[in-house]
Amino acid sequence: MSAAPEPEGAPATSGAPALEVRGLTKRFGSFVAVENLSLTVNRGDVYGFLGPNGSGKSTTIRAVLGLVRPTSGEIRLFGRPAAGPQTRAGVAGSVEAPGLYEYLSARDNLRLLAAADRRKKGSPPIEGVLETVGLTGRAKDKVRAYSQGMKQRLAIAAALLREPEFLVLDEPTNGLDPAGMRDIRALVRRLSGEGLTIFLSSHLLSEIEQLCNRVAVVSRGRLVAEGGLREVLEGAKGRPGYRLLTDDPEAARRALMAPGLGAEIRNADGEGEPGEIRLTTGPEGAGPVVRALVEAGVEVRALVPERAGLEDLFLRLTEGGSPGGGGE
Repeated sequence: MSAAPEPEGAPATSGAPALEVRGLTKRFGSFVAVENLSLTVNRGDVYGFLGPNGSGKSTTIRAVLGLVRPTSGEIRLFGRPAAGPQTRAGVAGSVEAPGLYEYLSARDNLRLLAAADRRKKGSPPIEGVLETVGLTGRAKDKVRAYSQGMKQRLAIAAALLREPEFLVLDEPTNGLDPAGMRDIRALVRRLSGEGLTIFLSSHLLSEIEQLCNRVAVVSRGRLVAEGGLREVLEGAKGRPGYRLLTDDPEAARRALMAPGLGAEIRNADGEGEPGEIRLTTGPEGAGPVVRALVEAGVEVRALVPERAGLEDLFLRLTEGGSPGGGGE
C-alpha cells in the first residue's frame, strides 16, 4: 500500500536534506529548458550550482521557489513535497535583478516587503537584516544612490526577512565590480557560518571554488556532475597540466618525448611566450618530468600547475554528450 500524501504545510522531516530534486523537467512549448534533473542539497551546505549562461540554472531555481510549475518531476524541501506556499516555509531566495523601489530608502523598502508578507506574525527583523548585510549606516538613503553591490545586498536582506533556513541566491555577483563581489562573498560566508543552507547559482568557477563545499554542474539543461567540490573539479580536469618555462625549449621538448615518461606537449613550437611549453604529465605527476629535465641538463625557470578554466571544465564534462535543451 502506498503512503498517504503529506498535507500541505506538514512539518519538515527531521534529518531530511534541505532540497531534493528528482527528475525535474521544464518545457516551454517545444523548448526543453531543464531535462530530468536530480540534485540533493544537504543541510549546512553551501551548494554551488554551476553552469554557463543558458544552461537552465535560473529555470531550476524558479521551480524550486515555486515561481514556475515543473512539467514533471518532484521537488522536496526539508522532506516535504513542494506543493504550495506553505511547504516553502523556511525557504527564501533572491533571483536575478533586485526588484526594489529606488525612490524609497532601504529601510522603507524592507518595511513594505515585511507588510506584504502576511505569513509571519510579530515585528519582522528589519534592523537585524540591515546589520547582517552591512547597510545599517546607509539605511535612510534612497536606493537610487546605491551601488549595484549594495542593491544586491539589499535584495539578500529582503530574502532574510523571512528568517529562512534555506537561502537561494541566483548569480548574486553578476555585474558587480571586484569590491562588490568581495562584499557578497563575505556575506555568503557569514550567513553560512550562522547555520544557513545556501544554494548559490553562478557561471563563475572562481566564485564556486571560493565559497562552496558541494557543487552540481549543469549544461544544456542536464546534470553532468554532482558531488564534493574537489571531487567534481579534479575529475573534470583530467590529467594534471603544467606550464613550463625554460631557456632551452628545444632541449626540453626532446627530454619530454623520452619513451615511458608519459608526458604530452600541448602547444606547438612558437605558441605562447618565448620558452613556454604547456604539457600534460603522466599518471605519476610532475616528479618524473622534473627528473628527466634535470638529467638532460635543461634549466627550468618555472613549472606551474595550470588551473582548468570554466571553458575547459565544461568541454571535459560535456565532451561527447548529445545536445539537450538549455535555458537560463
